[in-house]
Amino acid sequence: MIDFLFSQYKGYPTHQIVLEIIAILFGLASVLFAKKNNILVYPTGIVSTIIFVYLLYKWSLIGDMLINGYYAIMSIYGWVLWSQKKDDIIEYPISIMDKRDIIKAVVIFFITVLFVVFIYKFFNKFTDWTAYVDTFTTGIFFVGMWLMAKRKIENWILWIIGDIISIPLYFYKGYTFTSLQYFIFTIIAIYAFKEWKKSLAKTI
Repeated sequence: MIDFLFSQYKGYPTHQIVLEIIAILFGLASVLFAKKNNILVYPTGIVSTIIFVYLLYKWSLIGDMLINGYYAIMSIYGWVLWSQKKDDIIEYPISIMDKRDIIKAVVIFFITVLFVVFIYKFFNKFTDWTAYVDTFTTGIFFVGMWLMAKRKIENWILWIIGDIISIPLYFYKGYTFTSLQYFIFTIIAIYAFKEWKKSLAKTI
């Protein structure tokens, strides 16, 4: 069983395996902070994503690398938004998407997909079915990260969808630790959605 799960790592440099585990631990911490609506979601997330940008570049996973690069940038953006207060009142509390948010989300999704298609075509990465799935999940995660920066409760729905898809996807690619990370992410995201929903209900 252990050999089935981790045999893919036999040829990997030890430092890459260690970095992957460190990135996963910071990633899990980030999601747990997000669940608690705690601003520490962003500094911990930045550490995780920067490490993954390096690893994914080494693994030649361009789409995944772009996702994590975007996460790092959006983490800074989200950190700024979550820090903003007016008369000691948070300017961006937990809320529900309105029509303009939905339109923006759809636009971000399609622009992201088109951008990833261009990048994959340029680097000739459409050589496996996983590339097409990557294109779709990248769109989902880009929108999810933007919605989280805005503290929109629907961000968790997108994380759940993207995480569920990513579990078998990363295992197939040979990254068992990252696959396990997405499995845990899915569970946390479900509970986080419920917790944010309760917090939102108290403000209505």
